Parts: sequence; C-alpha cells; structure tokens
Amino acid sequence: MAKSQQEINWLEVLRTCLISREIDRLEETELLPQKKVIYQFSARGHDVPQIILGSLINHPRDSISAYYRSRPILLTQGLTIEDAFAGPLMKSGGFSDGRDIGVVCNLPSQGKATVLPMSGDVGSQYTPTVGWAQGLVYRAQELGDQTCQGAIAVVLGGEGSVATNGFWSALTIATTLSLPVLFYIEDNQYAISVTSEKQTPGANIAKNLASFSNLNIYDGNGSDPVETAKLFTDALTHVRSWKGPALVRLTVPRLSGHSGQDTQAYKTRDLIDSELARDPLAALIKYLSNAILPQTNIAAIEEQVKSEVSQALDAALKRREPDAEKIFDFVFDFTPPNAKNLALQKVGGLLPEGHTFPQSSSVPNSEPTRINMLTAIRRTLEHELKINPKVLVFGEDVGPKGGVHAATLGLQEQFGTNRVFDTSLSEEGIIGRSVGLALNGLLPVPEIQFRKYADPATEQLHNIGTMRWRTANRFAAPMVVRIPGGFAKCGDPWHSVSDEVAWIHSVGWQVLVPSNAEDAVGLLRAALRSNNPSIFFEHRHLLDNAWARRPYPGDDFVLPLGKARTIREGNELAIVTWGAMVERIDEACEKSGFECTLLDLRTLVPWDREAVLGAVKKCRRLLIVHEDYATCGFGAEISATVAKEAFFSLDAPIERLAVDDIPIPHNMNLMDHVIPSVDLMIETMKKIIET
Repeated sequence: MAKSQQEINWLEVLRTCLISREIDRLEETELLPQKKVIYQFSARGHDVPQIILGSLINHPRDSISAYYRSRPILLTQGLTIEDAFAGPLMKSGGFSDGRDIGVVCNLPSQGKATVLPMSGDVGSQYTPTVGWAQGLVYRAQELGDQTCQGAIAVVLGGEGSVATNGFWSALTIATTLSLPVLFYIEDNQYAISVTSEKQTPGANIAKNLASFSNLNIYDGNGSDPVETAKLFTDALTHVRSWKGPALVRLTVPRLSGHSGQDTQAYKTRDLIDSELARDPLAALIKYLSNAILPQTNIAAIEEQVKSEVSQALDAALKRREPDAEKIFDFVFDFTPPNAKNLALQKVGGLLPEGHTFPQSSSVPNSEPTRINMLTAIRRTLEHELKINPKVLVFGEDVGPKGGVHAATLGLQEQFGTNRVFDTSLSEEGIIGRSVGLALNGLLPVPEIQFRKYADPATEQLHNIGTMRWRTANRFAAPMVVRIPGGFAKCGDPWHSVSDEVAWIHSVGWQVLVPSNAEDAVGLLRAALRSNNPSIFFEHRHLLDNAWARRPYPGDDFVLPLGKARTIREGNELAIVTWGAMVERIDEACEKSGFECTLLDLRTLVPWDREAVLGAVKKCRRLLIVHEDYATCGFGAEISATVAKEAFFSLDAPIERLAVDDIPIPHNMNLMDHVIPSVDLMIETMKKIIET
C-alpha cells in the first residue's frame, strides 16, 4: 500500500533534493561550459514534488514513465549519483552506455519501480504506461500473479505534453478500462517558450478534465511540500485500490531555461524573480526547519551532500569511454557478425522470466486440404493463443467482428475479451500500449487495419525498434505487429499502400512478407516465438487468393528468418521478389518460357543476401520486382548490394520493376497501369535476356 503522509521520510526527501540540486549546479556551472556535457536539462523547481512522489512509490511491480526533466524521481528509485552523472557525460555504463542523451533515462527495478525507457520525443511516455497498467491487471486476474496486486503505473509529463496524441490516447485507455494509472502533470507554464494557454484552453488541464468520467483529479501548488504530499498520498491511495486512474496537476516553477542553451529571453525579469520566490526547495527547508529539523542539521546535510556528489562526479569522470567496437551490439537479440558476447535483456518479453516454447520444425507436416492465407493466419494465432497464455491479440475491430479482414474471427469467443479485444481508434494507443504490455512480460500482437493507418504510430514503432540498442540491452519489447496492406481487387491512396521499406529503415524490426499460406504460418509463428519485435505484413490481395493457398503445415511449423524460397530454378535470369509480386512474376515465367531462378525473399529484415548473390552468379542477369515505390524501395538496396559484391558476374545491367512514384489509384484499369503487370514483366525479362 502507499505510504501515508506521516510515513514520509522528510529527511531523506531533503537529502535527495539537495543531491539533485547539486548535480544540476555542477552540470550548469562547470560541465556544460567545459563541454563535458552537451545536453543539460535542469530539474530545479520540479525536483521537490518528484522526490515526494518517488518516496511514496514502493511496490516492486510499479512502473514509472517519465521524460527528460525527471532525474530526481529516478534518484528515489535507486539511481546512483555516479550513474546520474555518467549518462550526461556520455561515459560507459549508466542508462545507455553512451548511446542516448544522458537525460533520456531508464532503470530496471532496484526493488522499487521499474523506470521504463524514456524517449526524446514529447508525449510518447503516456501510452506505454497504460500498457504496463493493463499488464498488471491481466497478470493478476488471468495468470494468477499475486505479485502484481496493488501495483500501479505512474507517468510524468509537462503541461506541454497534454496537447499530444499520446496523452489523450492514454487517458482514454486508462479511464475506459479503469486502469491503475497515476498521471502527474508538472505545469511550469512554459513548453520551452510557448505558454500554457496555447497547450490547453484556460491553461489548466485539471479543470478541463473535470467532466471526464472515471478519473480522480487533484490540483495544487507544487511549491508547498505539505500540500504536495497530501495530494500525492490521496491520489496514490485511490490508484492502488485499482478503482481507476487519477491525475495530479501541480504548478511548479522552472528555475532554469528549458535546457542549458536556453537563455529565457522570452521571460521578463519580474517573472523570473517571481519563479525564484516560489522555489519548492526553499519552502521544504522552511517547513523542516520549523517543524522537524533544526537549521544546523540542514547545513550539515548540505555539506555532506556536496562531498558525496563531488566524489561521485570524480568517479564518473574517470569512467572509460564507451567501447566503439561494441556499437553494433544489441540491435537484435541474436549476435550479428560484428557483435560479441550478447546477453538476454533484463526487462521485457517472455524470455527473462524463463518462458520456453515447444519444439518446432521447418519441415511441414501438411494436411491434405489447401487453405487460404487468411485461414492460415487465424489458425496460427489460435494455436499460439492456446499454448501461450501471455499472448494478447488486439486492435480496432478485432473482437466480435473478427477484424476488418476476418483474420481474428472467432478468437474472442474462444479466448475471451481479456485476451482478444477491441481498442479505441488510436494507432498511437494500440502500439504504445503494446510497449507497456511487452515490458511487463507479455506478448502483444496488435493489429493495424491498413498499412497507412500505422502512420500515427510511427513514433512508437521507431522507439520500439531502437529500445534494445539505446538501453544497451537493459530493455526490449518483443511483439508482433500485424499490418495488412497493398492492393486488392481495387486500389486507393489510403488502403492500398505497401511502403514496407519504412520499417526496413526503422532499426531493430524484423520485417516479414509472406506470399502464401504455408509461409504465412511459418513466418508468423517464428515472429510469435522471437525475442525481437516483428512487422508481419499481410498482403490484402493474397488473403483469399487461389495461388496463395497451401495445405496447413502443422502446429509445429516454424520457418527460419532470412531464408529465401526458391520458386523456380533456371540459368537465364535471376528474379528476386516478395509479397504479391511473387504470383505475378511466377505467371510471367510460366508464360514466357524463359528458364529463370525465381527467389521469394519472404523476409526483408533479415534478407537472404547469399541466395540472391548465388542466383546472380549462376544466371549473370538480375531482375528485381516489388510493389513499393521504385525510388528508395528495397529493390535499390538489393541492387546496390549486387553491384558491389557480384558486379563482375553480371552480363547485363540490373533491372527493377516497381510502382511508379505516384499513389495507388482507385480505378482498376488505372491501378493495373501503375502496378507491374504480367505483360510488362515478360517484356522486361525478354529485354534483359536478349541484352
């Protein structure tokens, strides 16, 4: 349970505040001018309320999501002073081993809360928080994990962040599901230089949310330590009861620029003086001097803190520089050729808790009847839901409707609304929530209805991919994001987008693009049993396509990633493709009579370089066919690789067939004119072979 106000260790609150202030002072006055610290974000003015809140967070399954001005609360959760310096100093160890900005923090549980990996973008901390909270409730109620009872998720944000997609999405999820979430808004009246009334009408988010159902709201003065302690105590008591979320908004002064480079020229001298007069540390010292401690004791604490912080700084400065030889470590959980000695992440996914999967086989145990890709996906999800209670499938319309493409039809009826469920219409919320669920040891399988609909979630998707790398393997968020896309019976600029190259550019994601039902089973199951996040691209044209139908390969069938399938063997032309273009180019090969080696890559991250180079060296000619745009499409990467590594094996220029750089049109004749046709493929094949 939360501590009462009387149980607050005020002496420790003061000591931690003095530590935070001394760290800020040394950074601002010495390390920043000396350019030993490049990015400096002072917490002065925000520190006392954060530390009071942190002193009340005491459950080992709690989580805290925060932002770049949140170092004080980390100090209450076990962050050492040396590590607090090491991050901004870009030294080894610490939050990221020099990979990320020093104020973008993370902290696996030290017996108190887990501080989830922060991000450098504004507002992206909110939806992972509600995901963690939903994970707590699921683990307690569905998995019988009693260690989660009474635990909560806490998220910190400035008043500027209340204007973001992430804030409103998280608020919707937390209130509609009655999740144990505490939102703490630190209102310093300025988002860099933009004032509060431009972020929310009337400049007070607490008043604006007064009519929000199922949300307890607390509003007060963060410069008053007694009022602050009471508001946090009351809010935490409510949230720990698991009766719904709460929001605390405190006004606090920002006693510095937004960052070390900010001169605050947009503030008047009178305003700056008024902020200094509201310093919560001065109010805390006054309260303690009058009520608890004599002034002499406080002076002694200040001297002791200065000595302790000085020693920690010396130790941090003496740390070695990060090892450049290890910079490629932790992009994925497997060891790439230029990485060494990788270990399992501390937080996130199934494996840190010792989860094991059944035996698998890459040899299909096929049934006699052919099924379409849609059924193959549904049956794979059904089996993995059946054998793994930590799998959760969710998204817009995936419940009773069974998904707009019917891939989840019947799954909610079979596994219940806590495991297969509908979400609010926010892709940021769908994917951000997945982060918190994954970090809480579950396996989220979110669905985005169409490829272009993933755009609002781009920020979260990029952050998921880089999480393992930027936290130096402290955290990872394995999940499988299912995204249907591509053309179907007709096209349009919204539902028919392919654009798989965006996720290839997004570091840390596995990108899987099956062309048939058998491969869909093997690749989806591989993703569901992987320790890396995966984008599983379900091409709309192939979901009920006759060519893509195959026998179900069995419940143990798992395909290795990065291994192309050879569809045809020949010596005249090597053809590389994936997705819906496999069917078309296979038909073109059949009609043309040319002897081609046809490779279906199946996975684009990782992709099978060896198979492609081998086919090129055998056939000495190469055609790459894909549905994404020609400009900067993945075909360009394949072409560049072949040009570099097999140039002297080529007897003709490399050719690419792809969509021209225009959106997919709706009219079917127009669509067929834009997407590479069988006739165009045959014509191109003939031109290459006769060169």
